[in-house]
Amino acid sequence: MQTRKAIFAGDWYPGDAAGCEREIKTFLEEGRQRPDGDRSFIGGIVPHAGWYFSGSIACNVLHWLQDAEPVDVVVIFGMHLHSGSPSYIMAEGAWETPFGPIEIEQTMAGELAEEFSFRIETTDNFTQDNTIELQLPFVKYFFKDAKLVPMGVPPARKSLEIGKAVADIATRLGRRVKVIGSTDLTHYGNNYGFVVKGTGPAAVDWVRDENDRRVIDAMLAMDPDSVISEALEHQNACCGGAAAAAIAAAKQLGAQKAQSIAYATSYDKSPGDSFVGYVGIVF
Repeated sequence: MQTRKAIFAGDWYPGDAAGCEREIKTFLEEGRQRPDGDRSFIGGIVPHAGWYFSGSIACNVLHWLQDAEPVDVVVIFGMHLHSGSPSYIMAEGAWETPFGPIEIEQTMAGELAEEFSFRIETTDNFTQDNTIELQLPFVKYFFKDAKLVPMGVPPARKSLEIGKAVADIATRLGRRVKVIGSTDLTHYGNNYGFVVKGTGPAAVDWVRDENDRRVIDAMLAMDPDSVISEALEHQNACCGGAAAAAIAAAKQLGAQKAQSIAYATSYDKSPGDSFVGYVGIVF
């Protein structure tokens, strides 16, 4: 089977299984408190910075998606796209991880590619983008036998229809799925050309308490339209379409409540005038 190479392994996260497992075990120690309630979770929102900055949050979201029933497919929405960008999908082959390759769920991916207009990525012709790959070692670790449907979706209404179709196709095919939206939050500072509140502690507080809070509240309300509008109007989610599509899919699969399990910024580990926000949500 043709396999897509892991581009960011050994740089943004460890390049071997032993190194990944060591970090995952540390992350799990950091996130031992279970989210409220005794329910199973259908999906979640994860950040996608290098593991040093946000790996703990993403790891624990994936961890809390585990339950007693086996998972057939993990669907991940991601990619840094604009509202007018096309959608992307990898429809066959496998994707390399340090724990071994994850096979693409060709039936689901194929039906989606027939129903919507996608640019098809292959194992040797693809956009180098970290948003999906950074999650794959966690997927392989927690859902060893699950297959993958990876998609890039823009912050546009069509992405919500793709999310709903994921749920409908999975239900019709009898696939048990988990859905993930990969996005970081506000990218603030001169490095990102976004300096509306100056620099220093007041700017950090504004990002944490106001700008990120706006889009997090929309995510927790499970309002995908508001997630997209927030991302477009306030620059508080770099992949608002991915988060919105995951919420739309999860709601179609029966999710009714969302909960934040962690929030942080890169400033927490590397203080400076340019920094990024991260949230982990389960629903």
